[in-house]
Amino acid sequence: MRIREFRSDTLTRPTQAMREAMLRAEVGDDVYEEDPTVNRLQALAAKELSKEAALFVPSGTAGNQCALGAHCLPGNEAIVSDTVHMVQYEAGAPGALWGVQLRTAMPSAFPYLTVDDILPRLRSDNIHHPKTGLIILENALSDGTVMPLSAMNEVQTLAQEHGIPIHLDGARLFNAAIALGVEPAEIAAMADSVMVCLSKGLGAPVGSLLLGSRAFVEQARRRRKILGGGMRQVGVLAAPAMIALTQGREGLIQDHKNARLLAELLGRIHGIDIDLAKVQTNMLFVKINAENKTEADFVAFMRAKGFAMNAPTSWGIRLVTSYEVDQADVRALAAAASEYFTM
Repeated sequence: MRIREFRSDTLTRPTQAMREAMLRAEVGDDVYEEDPTVNRLQALAAKELSKEAALFVPSGTAGNQCALGAHCLPGNEAIVSDTVHMVQYEAGAPGALWGVQLRTAMPSAFPYLTVDDILPRLRSDNIHHPKTGLIILENALSDGTVMPLSAMNEVQTLAQEHGIPIHLDGARLFNAAIALGVEPAEIAAMADSVMVCLSKGLGAPVGSLLLGSRAFVEQARRRRKILGGGMRQVGVLAAPAMIALTQGREGLIQDHKNARLLAELLGRIHGIDIDLAKVQTNMLFVKINAENKTEADFVAFMRAKGFAMNAPTSWGIRLVTSYEVDQADVRALAAAASEYFTM
């Protein structure tokens, strides 16, 4: 039985063009900065996002941690939403690696932190307090929604007034750009450094990019070395990443359309709750609201029908579309879901 994959856009397999690019990739030693394919990828990314320099890293977590280590000193703290990837899914790395404390906050008015959330948490010269070394934002957000540019700009203004850098976890930045109707560089301009993931919706098998000023990237390169990220002849990974960066964005538009269609179809089923206003990218969350039906049972039923889903969380059951999911898959999932509620 074919398994239709809705757990994450990280589960896509490299295209035939990516596999052929890996085979033909021109390589050198990237620790010496002599891998031509890596160098081309980094230069292209820097141009695309209007940053001075870029660094190819193994993963989004590696990129975020290199940024944190480059921006902060041991004993600093970074202000960040409690819901973001760096808090929830990076294994306590800021403290373990860099001696940096995360000062988390639950967003008060929106799914993202605003100036009103951040300002009371800024700390500087009192010797009793850790000094704020960084503000961390995320766009697109972990729930698939996006942070408007106007809100990002307000945070940027505050940060500049206090001399604090901003790092943007832009793992799905290109999804956010489509949802906001702006160029990716406009989002990247709201932060001093930005990480973008190439192995999510864009479809590369491995890799992320960390971007910022040349001085910042040199500091991040040292942190990458500390993490064991000197990957030598890594052009074989940069080659499919280049295809993802240059060609993968076209598919994101269809991913968003498929997620919206799926949300609308599921929203018609009695027993499923879904907030259509929050379906802004390629991600949606559903909750089961029917007598004698549970989210865990629903996930198990759908798996038996050939639809892979993650276990439910407090946000519900997450469904993610990707280039390996087409409209027929979406309609088939909705039909199977409807069948569950007729049993």
